[in-house]
Amino acid sequence: MTTILDKIIDHKKTELPGLKNARPQFDTVEKARPSLYETLIHTKKLQVISEMKRASPSKGDISMDTNPVEQALQYEAAGAAAISVLTETKYFKGSYADLNAVANAVEIPVLCKDFIIDEVQIDYAKAAGASIVLLIVTALTDEELGRLHAYATNLDLEVLVEVHDLEELDRALAIDARIIGVNNRNLKTFELDLQQTAKIAQKFNRQDIAFISESGIWNEQDAQQVVQYGAKGVLVGESLMRSGDVTRDLQSLQVPLKVGEVQ
Repeated sequence: MTTILDKIIDHKKTELPGLKNARPQFDTVEKARPSLYETLIHTKKLQVISEMKRASPSKGDISMDTNPVEQALQYEAAGAAAISVLTETKYFKGSYADLNAVANAVEIPVLCKDFIIDEVQIDYAKAAGASIVLLIVTALTDEELGRLHAYATNLDLEVLVEVHDLEELDRALAIDARIIGVNNRNLKTFELDLQQTAKIAQKFNRQDIAFISESGIWNEQDAQQVVQYGAKGVLVGESLMRSGDVTRDLQSLQVPLKVGEVQ
């Protein structure tokens, strides 16, 4: 059975020749950004990675007319730890142009959110101004995961390694991932279950790794829940894209960590 993830990856493969046949051309402002890892490790409150997200396969169009720079500046002013920008075009309606515009506008870390399967995508992310890239364990073999993680790290990019279950957690730990995110959404079915963070957290007791929860975070109650599981950050897209008050809603997620969680 072909999954949604299979369709996305198959489409990604068709884009690779075009990327490889051209050089990334961006007018990028070089900036020294804070380390997301250090922010997460030393935080006293739940940190928010806020996402610029126009659409998704599960929800369709979310906010097609949003100006990415205006949205990013709102996130930064509200205290976001980093900004995630979708660059997947077909299913999420994002672009490297969005990434570049956001990276030039803000001073905080910027994450290239995509389904990365080849080094050329990392080259484009770096050239567009990203300081972090996403690697999704379920989309990669062990060899690909290790190779792409090393490639990004050697370019001085931070890497958010995304897992969904315990087997994928083991694979992330095997490459010495420093930032691990639990996607509460199953990318093969797009079903959502916040308990995925709890299941991973029960087997996760590493204070030297920044642990975040992704997808399904809508309000302060959700934030409190994942803090109880040990998360130091959340990646939030749809709820903030649909928000009528970004500052209020983002800051409501910045709940205190449990006593003993801070390094």
